[in-house]
Amino acid sequence: MRRKGYRDLLVWQQSLDLAEKVYLLTREFPKTEEYVLGSQMRRAAVSVPSNIAEGSGRGTNKDQVSFLRIAVGSLRELDTQLELSRRLGFLSVDAHGSVQGRIDSIETLLYRLISALEK
Repeated sequence: MRRKGYRDLLVWQQSLDLAEKVYLLTREFPKTEEYVLGSQMRRAAVSVPSNIAEGSGRGTNKDQVSFLRIAVGSLRELDTQLELSRRLGFLSVDAHGSVQGRIDSIETLLYRLISALEK
C-alpha cells in the first residue's frame, strides 16, 4: 500500500491546477511581457505546489509549516501580479475572477493545513 503524501493533498492538487492555468493565461500576454510579468507570475505559481511538496519531505511539522508559509507568500505574490495584469488589460475580468477564486480557495486550504500541523 502506498503511503499518503503531498500528491494526495487537495491543496497541492489545486495549486498545481492553478500553476497550469497561469501558464495558459500568460501565453496570451503581449510579447513584451513574456519575460517580465508573465515570467514572474509563472514562477510564483510554480512555487506554491513546489513548496507544499518540499515541505512534506521535511522531518518535522515545524519545517513543513515553514514551507507552507513560503507557499502562502508565493500565492500572495501571484495575487498581486494577477491584479496588475488585470489593471494593465492583459487579463479579462472573467479570467481574473476565475484565477482569483482559485487563489482564495488555496489560501484557505493552506491556512487550515498550517493550523492542523501546529496543533
